[in-house]
Amino acid sequence: MATAQATPVRPARSGTGRGPVAALRQRPAAGKLLLLVLAAAVLVPLVHGRWGGGVWPDALTADLSGPLGSVTDWIVSNRDSHPLFLYFFGHISNAVVLSVRGVYLVLLALGWAGVTLLAAAVAWRVAGIRLALTAAASFLACGLLGMWVPTMQTLALMVVAVLASVVLGLLLGLAAGLSDRVFRILRPVLDTMQVLPAFAYLLPVVLVFGIGVPGAVLATVVYAAPPMARLTALGLRGADGGVMEAVTSLGATGRQRLLTARLPLARRELLLGLNQTIMMALSMAVIASVIGAGGLGDRVYQALSSVDVGAALAAGIPIVLLAVVLDRTTEAAGRRIGAEPTGPALLRGWRGWGLAALVTAAVALVGRLTDGRVWPDDVTVAIAGPVNTAKDWMVDHLYTGVPVVGGTADLASHFTSGVLNPLRSGLTSLPWWSVLLVVAALAWTIGTWRTAATAVLAMAAIGVLGVWEPSMDTLSQVIAAVAVTLVLGFAIAIGAARSARLEKLLRPVLDVFQTMPQFVYLIPVVALFGVGRAPAAAAAVVYALPAVVRITTQGLRGVDPAALEGARSLGATPGQQLRQVQLPLARPSLLLAVNQAVVLVLAVVIIGGLVGSGALGYDVVFGLAQGDLATGLVAGAAIVCLGLMLDRVTQPTARRQRQES
Repeated sequence: MATAQATPVRPARSGTGRGPVAALRQRPAAGKLLLLVLAAAVLVPLVHGRWGGGVWPDALTADLSGPLGSVTDWIVSNRDSHPLFLYFFGHISNAVVLSVRGVYLVLLALGWAGVTLLAAAVAWRVAGIRLALTAAASFLACGLLGMWVPTMQTLALMVVAVLASVVLGLLLGLAAGLSDRVFRILRPVLDTMQVLPAFAYLLPVVLVFGIGVPGAVLATVVYAAPPMARLTALGLRGADGGVMEAVTSLGATGRQRLLTARLPLARRELLLGLNQTIMMALSMAVIASVIGAGGLGDRVYQALSSVDVGAALAAGIPIVLLAVVLDRTTEAAGRRIGAEPTGPALLRGWRGWGLAALVTAAVALVGRLTDGRVWPDDVTVAIAGPVNTAKDWMVDHLYTGVPVVGGTADLASHFTSGVLNPLRSGLTSLPWWSVLLVVAALAWTIGTWRTAATAVLAMAAIGVLGVWEPSMDTLSQVIAAVAVTLVLGFAIAIGAARSARLEKLLRPVLDVFQTMPQFVYLIPVVALFGVGRAPAAAAAVVYALPAVVRITTQGLRGVDPAALEGARSLGATPGQQLRQVQLPLARPSLLLAVNQAVVLVLAVVIIGGLVGSGALGYDVVFGLAQGDLATGLVAGAAIVCLGLMLDRVTQPTARRQRQES
């Protein structure tokens, strides 16, 4: 009886003495917030008394305009005479020009029929007859649209840029995959390169190499190499330990282990890296048209300057077709690794490649003899006129005068005055230290103290650079666009996850929207919404939406069927299954979707500086247009810090995910 009385006493004593500690251990997020509140109670009065509130204090800023201006002046003064430019950068520039010209001349020598057949033959050997027909139809469509020569110019630049990106990415990936020290050093560098918007790459490249193809190619290489480096390192570091141990036990040297084991085991990652590099290079090749890359990107950029939707679409469609063909080809190559060969035995291996090369050479020779190097001008379809007519009709009927909503101009005005302006005012009126506290709370709640420290230091660096208010303006645009993107994306993804037919219908639409250059989105939204921050946010929503829908749909469809069956057996309705089973189990995918939405929205909001979004985007565009290294690089650095902070507060660490699972 005494034992029975003693048993209930122990929990009571634990509840009074150790209950709060145990509760905090069970809820680590609450414990972190409590520690942060205690630290803030001590530090905030000291900080506020020393530097005050409001915007970032001038005493904590560093003026970089002087040193960066001196660097700009030195580069401009010595670009044509200093040995560094004459004998190093000059040789690189000449090599790039000769390489691009050589590839372009080869494409012209093959003729439109030879290039089309070559693309179809490669797709056939890699992915089968269906993709071969798709490749052939895509290249023929480029000719029909009257874009054959710009397409070949873009393709020549792409070939050189992708080859250089792959070589650079492989070298960096090999170093990071084989050395822990190099991996730790390269990781923050690659993070920064991935977050830095494409526009920010252009300014230093233009200062060194000037306007033209060399700067465009090198900016593309710097932008597109990180995915190859990351995935190469991932593949090498993730090689099967048992296989590596077996190879080592056979006495293989380090070089033999790399060539016979590590690289073959990492083939899928290498091909995925190639796929991502191609897609990013194509995207950057269009953006690089601002500095004279030529080709399709130049046509899109010219259409943007004149708000010519038809011309932009005529140049944008070939870009989408190239992206789809290259994406599907590399993706199919990755899927077929290790699979049994198909097709007739006589066409397998090198016999099939030899036949494809022979037929392509014969067709190219016939085309050259019949003067078929360039697509004939009289076999084209002009779509610019009908598209512009449709655009004008939409503007006339949707811009104003729509019942209830008023029109797209009114929607843009209401969105600016009701969402963007209050957000900007709220963020800029907050004390700077309160913004740091909120960032620390968000980052530490979903990550570790290192995550929180990184996010806080990134925000503090923005203040030190002296661009606190423009950064808050950009942050308000990103928050608003991300919120709209997530609401629309999650709603569409839930429908696609429940309906295979809807998902099938959405796939080509998402393909087109995901591969369309960022510039193309700006043109119709400017026509419909006018100039300002609202059209930049609308373009960002459209650009980021496909990634959110894809990732969320995949996450919801990947939920364990047994869990859903168990919920149905307990009488759960479809809504309850979604809220209580699918969404909780798909949480990692949802967080990844949020993270990607932030990164993609930030990229387009910055480009929105071309259409009046202001803030950091305007500073980057102004720096590029005026050759102002200080303004452009400071804004670019602030964008990197903003992107790094947003990444840390939206993506849990691996350790945090393991704790939650």
